[in-house]
Amino acid sequence: MAREMACRKCKCVTTLKVCPNCKSSDLTPDWSGIVLVVDPTNSEISKTLGITKKGKYAIKVT
Repeated sequence: MAREMACRKCKCVTTLKVCPNCKSSDLTPDWSGIVLVVDPTNSEISKTLGITKKGKYAIKVT
């Protein structure tokens, strides 16, 4: 199984080498916590975190 990495720019969690959300290649394996966003337009959590697309996001990225 591929290791999940988090994007340092948008915090999207992925197993790819490039972030599918913002197309950045600045990924790190050093992250913690997960938020799954299904409906970003009606989610208070996504508004607080600044998330505009549905997906899997890290809470803390270092």
